[in-house]
Amino acid sequence: MFSHIVIGADDTDKAKVFYDATLGALGYEAGVMSDTGRVMYITEEHIFGVTKPLNGEPAGVGNGETIGFIAKSAEQCDAWHAAGVANGGTAIEDPPGVREMGELKFYLAYLRDPAGHKLCTMYRM
Repeated sequence: MFSHIVIGADDTDKAKVFYDATLGALGYEAGVMSDTGRVMYITEEHIFGVTKPLNGEPAGVGNGETIGFIAKSAEQCDAWHAAGVANGGTAIEDPPGVREMGELKFYLAYLRDPAGHKLCTMYRM
């Protein structure tokens, strides 16, 4: 559904370390850092980017927003979560585990990245 997501961070070097670790746990290659300080993670269908705000203002976090990444297993969610905590992220909400919405079951894990963005991995059971 989405072509790309770009978030802001004041320290894109620190963001790259975090996202290389967490997205690497999901099977993605390390991000590419441009000469302007943008980090891009590019697949055949999607782009996820981290950049310093172009308007020169400090980066901010969207209240109520969550960026979710697809995981292929509960174990991959756990690996993503562990990689995030080990690389400057903060565990939030309940520990990784099963959540139910009616007849749907998901395995979810939540983190905040070093800049404060709320992230999730989701494995649809």
